[in-house]
Amino acid sequence: MANKTSDTKPAAAAAKGKVPPKRVSADGRTIRTPLTQNPHAIRDTREKVLEVAIGHEVRAFRKKLGITVADLAAATDISLGMLSKIENGITSPSLTTLQALSRALGVPVTAFFRRFEEEHSAVFVKAGEGVDVERRGTRAGHQYNLLGHIGANTSGVVVEPYLITLTENSDVFPTFQHAGMEFLYMLEGEVVYRHGNNLYPMKPGDSLFFDADAPHGPEELTQLPMRYLSIICYPQNSAG
Repeated sequence: MANKTSDTKPAAAAAKGKVPPKRVSADGRTIRTPLTQNPHAIRDTREKVLEVAIGHEVRAFRKKLGITVADLAAATDISLGMLSKIENGITSPSLTTLQALSRALGVPVTAFFRRFEEEHSAVFVKAGEGVDVERRGTRAGHQYNLLGHIGANTSGVVVEPYLITLTENSDVFPTFQHAGMEFLYMLEGEVVYRHGNNLYPMKPGDSLFFDADAPHGPEELTQLPMRYLSIICYPQNSAG
């Protein structure tokens, strides 16, 4: 009789998100890359608590100044133990304590409430209602349809999702270069896509994820019309 236990363990682990994704090396071997984040995790609801939000900001401002908890304790006459409790969201600091912290850290008292009061944005775009935008490839006949945009946000990362369409009037343009990372997902048509010195024949369902600082773009328009999703992400303080 077959050993059912050995057959079910991988599936169960995959269902829980514990099995790392696979990638294939140049010699054809399968390599598992460990996940650094659990996509199924639920954030601790304690972050919604005011004490935790204040503690997070106190620690962030302290580290930004490059001072230790002991330094902050000396500057505020607050004990090390109390400061530790405040930074870890264990206790609710009094207004007097918040005033002392604000003077020592050089920020207004209201700055400690930023994380508790901040809003998290979402953008919903119905089919066909994206915004046509001008980008470098537009002059080569590439149509860019922006599917949503959120500027300043808590992640520190800007993400730009585009639906890109190429037709008979489009030209090849394999020399895009910009900051950040880019993910492509082929929806329709076929293309040979260049990234650096490598060429990737892409068909519907294929994807490509790469460092966008290397020259990249469509090298050969194999089958038109062609549509693919392009998701570009880069730090907020750099240009896309």
